[in-house]
Amino acid sequence: MAGMQEKQIHKRTANQTIARGAMTVMVAFIISNLVGLLAKTLTARFFGTSIESSAFFAANRFSEILFNLVAGGALGSAFIPVYTGLLVKEEKQKSWQMASSIINIVTLVLVLLSILTIIFSESVVRYILAPGFNSAEIAITARLLRIQVLSSIIFGMSGLVMAILNSHQRFFLPAIAPAMYQVGWIFGLVMLSPSMGIDGLAWGVVIGAGMHFVVQIPQLLRVKDWRYQVILNIKMPEVREVARLMAPRLLGVAVIQLNFLLNTYLASFQIVGAITAISLAFPLMIMPEAAIAQSIAIAALPTFSALVAKGDLDEMRQTLASTLRAVILLAIPASVGLVVLRTPIVQLLYSGNAFGAQSVDLVAWALLWYAVGLLGHGLVEVSSRAFYSLYDTRTPVVVGVGTMAANLGLSFLFTDLFARLNWMPHGGLALANSTATAIESVILLILMKKKLQGIAAARIIDAIWKSIVASSCMVVVIQLVNFFLFQSMDAVRTLISIILGIISYFLVLIVLKIPEIQKVFVMIQKRFNRK
Repeated sequence: MAGMQEKQIHKRTANQTIARGAMTVMVAFIISNLVGLLAKTLTARFFGTSIESSAFFAANRFSEILFNLVAGGALGSAFIPVYTGLLVKEEKQKSWQMASSIINIVTLVLVLLSILTIIFSESVVRYILAPGFNSAEIAITARLLRIQVLSSIIFGMSGLVMAILNSHQRFFLPAIAPAMYQVGWIFGLVMLSPSMGIDGLAWGVVIGAGMHFVVQIPQLLRVKDWRYQVILNIKMPEVREVARLMAPRLLGVAVIQLNFLLNTYLASFQIVGAITAISLAFPLMIMPEAAIAQSIAIAALPTFSALVAKGDLDEMRQTLASTLRAVILLAIPASVGLVVLRTPIVQLLYSGNAFGAQSVDLVAWALLWYAVGLLGHGLVEVSSRAFYSLYDTRTPVVVGVGTMAANLGLSFLFTDLFARLNWMPHGGLALANSTATAIESVILLILMKKKLQGIAAARIIDAIWKSIVASSCMVVVIQLVNFFLFQSMDAVRTLISIILGIISYFLVLIVLKIPEIQKVFVMIQKRFNRK
């Protein structure tokens, strides 16, 4: 009996730890997304879907690829379980030696790759990034690439600091760092672009990367016994373990980045503005995905890793199920809302100045097909991190490589199909991404169920059907708002639709007796009782 009570306490503790961390990250992500939204809105209004805009986003894509391949999700996913394991064993000195070695190695690699990119920038654009561009467009893109590639070096260091802080259950400043990056972006637009043109925006990206790094330093300095060392201890077993775990994950990230690269590659042959359209639409889908799934997954990974380090797989199973339910209950209505309100949302956020009706149509069309994949992206975020916590980076990579390879084929298939139907073909690129991600999420969940000998599938299915019912009611409310307020200003009607849609969704969840919603009310009631 005592053992059962202890398990229940541990289960609540794990779930509460994730919930607290997720709420912290979610608040920070919402702030970051709002600032990012302002940055994208200003970019759209300054440059529209022009040649300069397409050149900027193409160059930005390559610098992001460098960062993601060397120091992005692959390294963080391999670093956190090993580093957390050392913390659980209270081997702090060794943990800092490992962290310092990884930071120094990554920085050196990124410096070397950035130098090569600067030297061969025009060849990179002509043969890899955007072969559909003409000579003038290639020259602009290469110039912007030479500027923006500097940001990948800074992001490399910043990404590892973020992983260290997350391992210490410090989430707020790492999560707010993207907002600082967007602040730099906005600075480039407002202060530099009037005199420097599109180059000012590129320098704003570099400034933003620096702010992304610097904002995290105060919290890093407050970590107890923090010690940075100028070492390259590649023989250290933990460094080798990170490399071993990273290797298969790196392959998966490479395939994902190859898909993004392919999107830019194919869009360069399509109508002017196609690259900008997918570059502006994808963040609109990623914003709720980041606030919902990424915030929950980032908070969950250290907890998952700690549970695995303790050998408590039963609690790991239950905690994973609760985490997946939270993602489902938030991702489905967000996806439905984006689909239904795609055009008014794009008009509200981007319209004005250089961004006209044609630009709205281009971005809204891409958003439609990206939005249907939001749930798949969310489930992949959580399930893949569950594998990483189990020291299994191979399985999600194999699945990711397979589904993203399918994405390559689907990109050609759907763009051709859309062209035959006289639909704008860049929508096919978005649909290919959503389809492949949905397939990946299903396969990962099936394999995780087998690995953990169950993931409380009945609880997950219960969340899915109840969320679908509530989302259907939400759509009815949105349509009623549009019917009765059709003469109102677009911005007013859109905002009222969003607010009433959200309220109606959660009211239906309350009627359906979703325990997560009931717990929120209990927490609020306890807070007021204390006051």
